[in-house]
Amino acid sequence: MTDPLDKATSTAPPTLGEGCLSRYDPDALSPEDGTDFEGAAELWQDLQKISDEADQNS
Repeated sequence: MTDPLDKATSTAPPTLGEGCLSRYDPDALSPEDGTDFEGAAELWQDLQKISDEADQNS
């Protein structure tokens, strides 16, 4: 019997930078990597509004 965990492998996308400046290479990312988030801009605006409101109430 073969080991079922042999198939459970993945590889991270290529990175740029080193140490704390290391980040995934945006040119190497694709929708298969989970990089497609159409609502990101709207979420960011909503979070900024909430943050601004919290600052005004402080």
